[in-house]
Amino acid sequence: MTEPALHRALGLTDGEHERIRALLERDPNDFELAVFSLLWSEHCGYKHSALLLRRLPSSGERVLQGPGENAGVLDLGDGLAVAFKVESHNPPSAVEPFQGAATGVGGILRDIVAMGARPVALLDGLRFAEPDWHFSRAVGGIGHYGNCVGVPTVGGEVVFDEAYRDNCLVNAMCVGLLPTERLLRAKATVAGHSVVLYGATTGRDGIGGASVLASQELDDGATEKRPSVQIGDPFTGKKLIEASMELVESGLVESLQDCGAAGIASSLSEMAADLGIDVHLDRVPLREEGMEPWEVMISESQERMVAIVRPQRVEAVEAVLDRWELEHAVIGEVTDTGELQAFWHGETVGVIPARLLTDECPRYEVAREPRTPSQAAEIVGAPSNEDVLLELLASPALRSREFVFGRYDQLVGSRTVRRPGLDAAVLRLRPSMRGLAVSLDGQGRIASLDPFTGGALAVLEAARNVACVGGEPLGFTDCLNFGNPEKPEIGWELAEAIDGIAAACESLGCPVVSGNVSLYNETNGRAIHPTPVVGAVGLVEDVRRVPRGWSEGDAVFVIEASPVSLAGSEYQALHGGRGGVPASLDLELEARLVSFLWRAAPLSTLVHDASEGGLAVCLAEAALFSGVGARVELEDDPFEHFGEVGGRAVVSCSPEATGSVRALALELGVPLRALGVAGGATLLGVELAHLRRAWESP
Repeated sequence: MTEPALHRALGLTDGEHERIRALLERDPNDFELAVFSLLWSEHCGYKHSALLLRRLPSSGERVLQGPGENAGVLDLGDGLAVAFKVESHNPPSAVEPFQGAATGVGGILRDIVAMGARPVALLDGLRFAEPDWHFSRAVGGIGHYGNCVGVPTVGGEVVFDEAYRDNCLVNAMCVGLLPTERLLRAKATVAGHSVVLYGATTGRDGIGGASVLASQELDDGATEKRPSVQIGDPFTGKKLIEASMELVESGLVESLQDCGAAGIASSLSEMAADLGIDVHLDRVPLREEGMEPWEVMISESQERMVAIVRPQRVEAVEAVLDRWELEHAVIGEVTDTGELQAFWHGETVGVIPARLLTDECPRYEVAREPRTPSQAAEIVGAPSNEDVLLELLASPALRSREFVFGRYDQLVGSRTVRRPGLDAAVLRLRPSMRGLAVSLDGQGRIASLDPFTGGALAVLEAARNVACVGGEPLGFTDCLNFGNPEKPEIGWELAEAIDGIAAACESLGCPVVSGNVSLYNETNGRAIHPTPVVGAVGLVEDVRRVPRGWSEGDAVFVIEASPVSLAGSEYQALHGGRGGVPASLDLELEARLVSFLWRAAPLSTLVHDASEGGLAVCLAEAALFSGVGARVELEDDPFEHFGEVGGRAVVSCSPEATGSVRALALELGVPLRALGVAGGATLLGVELAHLRRAWESP
């Protein structure tokens, strides 16, 4: 195979190949070309998104670590910090759902560990065409890995839409806690320190995963890419977490890095960015015979970490790893050459200035071509609002997700105060009574009609869900799932969604401190909906005051911000349509709504965000959660019942607290409207038992 054919086979363009030659001032050898292909892939290098991502606000008084490391970190006060991040594992899950989803969980766990934090919660965002075998296998992979390592899966979302038929989305978020003084970073800082690889042995599984799977469109031959899917081992993953925590808590490591996409090549290039590293690949513990140096360098075998260790502490590190029965080896040393230099049995196999793999990665301005707004889908002959409510509750889009999160351990770790099922989950920050609210939300159908609104709405929904349990939103992480960015209409969607996220974050005064971009989610030229997914964390002052459900006699209100519309709504989808332009968001008023919700939650018996399905579905979910109906009145209008996009939430409180709730709404300038009173066994003219039967339908 000639060299030009090789670089194309590795996913590099002719222009990128010429750029590599110019930067090196020579021709790269095959080993070096393989390393460049991975580090300059879309998955690792963010070639088509890095310039756009600069628009996102990422600073703030609580930010200890923003974008650029394994995870973002925020100061929670009292000497405690939270590390969190969401990432995608979409193409591997499309090819092999169980292992693709499981290793997605394993990878995000290691990202949190690399910051010096102990993982305390997982959330997952799943988008499939239907709840079929493929979906069930992905859920099984998530549950298998999370349950085995002993980290609770406490939240997330599930969306079924035909747009994800050929390209499912599996987004995994992890949250971890650490003392503020223990924060680690990946980069090496002192020449002469040792590079220690530990965890599982290295094999050929996952070779090329970042370029073969995550940076290309799929096609009819996708199953042939199955060898590029990594294989996870959660029991080794658990040992890796515990050993890493012991190393960090004992002060034995200077920095940590996960071996994820692009394997050792990616980890060492990031660690070597400011100095240099010599790596001896023949020292890497292997589980397969006959591996070539380039295979060892770019293998994505799971459950591996790289640590920078002072030479005098290597023996102590090895003792910890031996006790946890983890393979390990000193595979290199930090240098001051500025180069990532690889050796194989004493022979040099590759020399690359480390900054060329990171700082010199190409950055492309995406071409943008706005889509023509689609026509609103006319809905004719819709049944009564009562019948529509039952149909929506029974639909795959909105019915109970117990069949999903019931397969996850939600309580391991003994921190879970609010389980999955309504708005955000809450974790106790022991030994105090403070809590951490966490949520993961996204928009696909709305973003397909208006990507700016879809991006902003993903932020606002995540913030509202956190606020509904009394959490003051502190910061966000995002995962941007889009099609091929080289197509102008996809480039426009990506740019607009990022602008929407930025605008919503600025209105809330909260930063985006970490995230991931997953592009090329297309099969045979057919792209998914543009799907921005946003994770939020919020601080709860007292977990004992998290709302637990309304009771007989409680006053029921709706608090409102922007206008609602039926464009892109579940009501519209129920009648077979998708079209029109969603209502515009009043971001300043939306931010005041969020502020009202987290302040009102300790005064209330229930606070619930109205999102998919609109206000009627929100009320039904609140009644089912509480086990009590309500005597409420809504206008006989589909917009009132089922309109979406504009921020709305249901708030209930005891008669004694109504004055305080009204005063708070008046103070913040947010419209509060009385709907009725909690009580009885019906809601909106439907028996609560009928609502539950529809919602829990198989």
